[in-house]
Amino acid sequence: MSSDRPPSTTLSEYLAMQNSTPSPPPQTPSPFLSSTPTTASSAAIPILSIKDPKALLSIIIVFSIFALLLFLSSSSSSSSSFSSSAASRHYRPDPFLFPNQQAHRIIYHDNNSSDPTPPSISYLLSGSKGDLGRILRLLHAAYHPRNQYLLHLDRSASDSEREKLALRVQSLPIFRAAQNVHVIGNADFVYPTGSSAISFTLHGASILLRLSPNWDWFISLSVRDYPLITQDDLLHIMSFLPKDLNFVNHSSYIGWRESRRLRPIIVDPGLYLSEKTDMFYATQKRVLPNAYRLFTGSSFTILSRNFIEFCVVGIENLPRTLLMYFSNTPSALSNYFPTILCNSQQFNKTIINHNLVYANSDTPPREKPQPISSTGYDAMIQHGAAFATGLQLDDPILDRVDREILKRRRGKVVPGGWCLGGFANDTCSGWGDADILRPSPRARILERLLVRLLSNGTFRSHQCIDE
Repeated sequence: MSSDRPPSTTLSEYLAMQNSTPSPPPQTPSPFLSSTPTTASSAAIPILSIKDPKALLSIIIVFSIFALLLFLSSSSSSSSSFSSSAASRHYRPDPFLFPNQQAHRIIYHDNNSSDPTPPSISYLLSGSKGDLGRILRLLHAAYHPRNQYLLHLDRSASDSEREKLALRVQSLPIFRAAQNVHVIGNADFVYPTGSSAISFTLHGASILLRLSPNWDWFISLSVRDYPLITQDDLLHIMSFLPKDLNFVNHSSYIGWRESRRLRPIIVDPGLYLSEKTDMFYATQKRVLPNAYRLFTGSSFTILSRNFIEFCVVGIENLPRTLLMYFSNTPSALSNYFPTILCNSQQFNKTIINHNLVYANSDTPPREKPQPISSTGYDAMIQHGAAFATGLQLDDPILDRVDREILKRRRGKVVPGGWCLGGFANDTCSGWGDADILRPSPRARILERLLVRLLSNGTFRSHQCIDE
């Protein structure tokens, strides 16, 4: 679709000219609700005479026990708070990575204090049995000290695999210095075609909310996904975007999904069994709701922190209502977030109908994404997406992306502006300010895609339209 801007306009200039950019949503109100207790009639309250020594003694004993329990609970909570604060002081990130909170500087431009501060992205990286090497490769390819990373090997993987993963993470000096890579020890079962995928995603997002108060977007990647740009490119471009935007493929056209993904009733064993078994399909069919409009899309999303808090800790009931509805529905994750966004007045103007992911366009609509072939490499690179999905184990395309785009050596993280030695050698054995970004020319390709998506003729006309 054509764009309304001149060809030479940059993303920041174009966004500044747009009057239709959605304003940030209002702050989510506090989840703590106050209520005024009803006052009972004084006639209904028995009055104990002080002349009754047994009653007086009983009251004194009860209040003494209550005071003691209150003191013990307050003492234990203060002790717990002290322990956690002491631990946080002990494991602070390396100050060389975060010397101050200055605006980021682009290496090949003059320093400009008007450049926005780079954002932070929280990543949930997931794999299964035998995916130890793949999840580490994905971590290295998507790593940046500013981000947060939560790694998950599901329950079909052994405890020894998770222990090896944690040891490998601790063995890399930059991970220890930044203190931003974490491994889930108590794993979940995840059925991609069931509702346990929603449970796992919300579980990971809630952990990341507790780990850091500073990230801006949430991205969940599996070992079948891979970045197509460096994190310096992605953080640089997204620093010019409103932080309330949500990148989610969505459509209200249900079509064949009604009979195959919305009306069937399933029982996902990942929600209640400790061993992996086949999903159970009931013979009954459900009626589609009329209290809200259903939307469908892709399971891959880029979600804002405000929206994640709305789903996890918000006081509105819509996320929980839809969670109950989709708990027995096939392919629930691909419908859950689009339906919440488009039925919420707070967030339905923040959604962009694109998830910045490249997938094989030859995949039939009713089947899983087909692997990307080597012949489709050029189309994938020129698409402008930030990530690709449908990549196989040890696919030669991954080596080509590492070599030609990410400039990443085997077993090493992607070099960025925080690395002190340039790109020629092991640059990230020493590090400096993580706020310094070194975007590559490929950042322009993502910029053009975003400008096209945010143009007046595309942005509003593709938001939550009833089809």
